[in-house]
Amino acid sequence: VSVPVHREADEKAPPVLQAQGLVREYGSVIAVDEIDLSLAKGEFLTIFGPNGAGKTSLLALLAGALRPSRGQVWLRGEPLDFGEVEWRRRIGVLSHQGFLYGHLSAEENLRFYGQLFGLSDVDNVVRDKLQHLGLQERAASLVRDLSHGMRQRLALARALLHDPDIVLLDEPYTGLDPSAALVLQGVLSDLRDGRRTVVMVTHNLSEGVALATTVAIMNRGRFVWQGKRAELEGDFGQFYHSVIEGHG
Repeated sequence: VSVPVHREADEKAPPVLQAQGLVREYGSVIAVDEIDLSLAKGEFLTIFGPNGAGKTSLLALLAGALRPSRGQVWLRGEPLDFGEVEWRRRIGVLSHQGFLYGHLSAEENLRFYGQLFGLSDVDNVVRDKLQHLGLQERAASLVRDLSHGMRQRLALARALLHDPDIVLLDEPYTGLDPSAALVLQGVLSDLRDGRRTVVMVTHNLSEGVALATTVAIMNRGRFVWQGKRAELEGDFGQFYHSVIEGHG
């Protein structure tokens, strides 16, 4: 795997996002099983795993969209409190749903969310995000008329609109053609600016490992391998499949 060199997160920095003993049960099914993680400012964790491994449930737990059956999530040392809303301003989420309104234009969608977040300079922020994501020429287009790749970029613009400390990405490459995936890869590379902590779930092995500072492989609700990207040598695809087969 050919990967670009980038600055690793400062390992001495206080954790921005932590989880300990995280469990999520659906009846008799354990989707997330005793997950621990600790991420500092600037870290980019990519989580790989087969379908049904529990990756999306884990991301929902970290986003506060799902309550854990057991365990705890902390944001900058403070336990995630479902009764508070302020912490939601510190997290940006890109999920399968996208949370975009098809009958509104790209610009109107971002303006709506900017107002929800109480941004003081909505016009400039929206304009900057559209330009950054390469959507300025489609600002007036209805979301329902955009290609899947453009909707995915717009959903990412929505997730980043309020400049969150933590960004959670659930399968951002799903359904993208190679050219759209290449554009998205460039946008995601910009998130490795040292200011944000990013957690991404993906099946795209080469793209996912290229972006990561830290890698985790998840199967049957657990992290079966976790380590620094710099520890990986050789073909990551072969390594990934050997780990999954060893914990099947």
